[in-house]
Amino acid sequence: MPKRRYERREPTHDWQQINPLLKDTAQFNYEVIRPVVLWGQTPKERGAETGVSPRTIYYRANLFDQAGMASLLPAEPPPPVPKVDRRSLPPDIRQEIIDLHAQYPSFHPHEIATICFVKFNRKPAPATIKLIIASGPKPTTTERRYPRYSEIEDGGVRRRIIIRLHVDGWNAKSIAEYLDVSRKTVHAILRRFAEEQFAGMPDKSHARKQPRKVDISTIQEIKKLSENPDIGAYRVSAALEQMGIKLSRSTCGRYLSINRKLYHLQVPRKPRPKADMPFRAERRHQYWSVDIRYLDMHRLGGGMVYCISVLENFSRSILASAISRKQDNEAFFAVMYDAIRHFGVPEVLVSDNGTIFTSHNTRWMCEQLGIEKKEIKKGRPYQNYIEAAFGVQRRMADWSFEKAQTWEDLTSAHDKWMKDYNFQKHLAHEKRDDGCHSPAAVLQWIKGVQPEPELVYMAFSAMCETRRLNKAGYARFRNFLLYGERNLAGETVQVDIFQDVLTLDYNQERLSRYSVEWAPDDRHFTRVGYPRLYDHRYQSTQLELWQPGEVEWFVIIRDEPKSRRRRRRGHILVIQPPLFSDGTQG
Repeated sequence: MPKRRYERREPTHDWQQINPLLKDTAQFNYEVIRPVVLWGQTPKERGAETGVSPRTIYYRANLFDQAGMASLLPAEPPPPVPKVDRRSLPPDIRQEIIDLHAQYPSFHPHEIATICFVKFNRKPAPATIKLIIASGPKPTTTERRYPRYSEIEDGGVRRRIIIRLHVDGWNAKSIAEYLDVSRKTVHAILRRFAEEQFAGMPDKSHARKQPRKVDISTIQEIKKLSENPDIGAYRVSAALEQMGIKLSRSTCGRYLSINRKLYHLQVPRKPRPKADMPFRAERRHQYWSVDIRYLDMHRLGGGMVYCISVLENFSRSILASAISRKQDNEAFFAVMYDAIRHFGVPEVLVSDNGTIFTSHNTRWMCEQLGIEKKEIKKGRPYQNYIEAAFGVQRRMADWSFEKAQTWEDLTSAHDKWMKDYNFQKHLAHEKRDDGCHSPAAVLQWIKGVQPEPELVYMAFSAMCETRRLNKAGYARFRNFLLYGERNLAGETVQVDIFQDVLTLDYNQERLSRYSVEWAPDDRHFTRVGYPRLYDHRYQSTQLELWQPGEVEWFVIIRDEPKSRRRRRRGHILVIQPPLFSDGTQG
């Protein structure tokens, strides 16, 4: 059984038995007044029992009624009076440090110490300043002492504020950052005050101190000369120099303009004739313009690079465009074929007098497709609407063309320019009321005349090379056997080459595509690779003979050139060829 903490005793009201058991002063005082407060015993009777003065018992009972148990506790001692240390800063200096930091938090401690020394002739240590800022009183104000330099309208007040802060101990850097002004301006005002004192505070005139060349008499002479509407600034300067007055041509031109505007002297201007634009379109796909631009700013090496583009004159939209290493018929026809395949054919095709655009193949293609071929007049490139588009390309994309490191970078920059040009607003469509301000919005979905696919194929196949597929479906082209489709054995396919891409087409259906590497002579291939076979309606129902991972081995076969047989010498037989009645030869 645990030991009792307190000894058990019989309860009693006898003071003689209770008094020895009391251990605390508050407990003693409570036991003295308890019968008086609880049971109404008089202080005189309780004083006779306890030996305490009745007056004291009465006073303590009144305190208990007012303050409760707190009246029994001893009074708290007064706080100790701090000793005054001469090394501690006075309250006004402490408050000044806090206010300076609130005004400009970027103050360094040594700058605040300098300001305190100027104002109180006492320079606190930087460590003391840091301690006061961290644990000091609150600032007396949070508003700026002075507004910013730009917010003060009077120049004299601005300069006085800078001088006032400098006198208070602020350095030039703190003044400049506090007033949001340059340090150059602060130093100039301080130098001005050092030289001129308060006389240099107001604003000064910035007019030139040198004597003016143009006086009233000179102005009168210019006014007389300006009455001639055909005279110019140079003639006025020469006439004044003859009179002994030397004025520059620009000064004479300025006063000529002032006099003619002031006295309403109209200068006759000959109206400039508008440039003739014979190919201004009145409807979509009425005129197409084509041209080639030299991209000589590239850094890829390997010779010149060309941009071949086709533009629709009414909407100013680029229908087709490509980057090419060559400017020949094959490159031009590839771009033209792309434009016709997506947008039909125009009524008129406009170009300059370049050899590619005036060749027999180009005219034959236009004749087959029902396109009228026209050329601009020599020496008037502005008649070709695509010249303006090339000017836009120069401003939008030449910077990207110059930064291109690879051919892929150059083509991607070209594709981005073509998209941005077609979908950004165009100056020619700014005044349209239908809300269509970009070339793509003006062109919309409207296309030109859609020719028959067989007609398009015939028009372009005459200028492309053709090959006949062998029994296995391969076409022999420049010492390579390229797979087309074995189900079309014996049929003639079209071989299209554009830059480094070779495709086999049959009746407007693409059979396969290959990447080629050209030999230095630009006629033969050094390698053909990366084949891609397309799904088309002429595919064979038989299963493929090759596995998916062995496609290149079977699709592309290197073929050695056939050796020429040595011709035998024979007798020369002269035969008179027949004459054709229709004037053609077989």
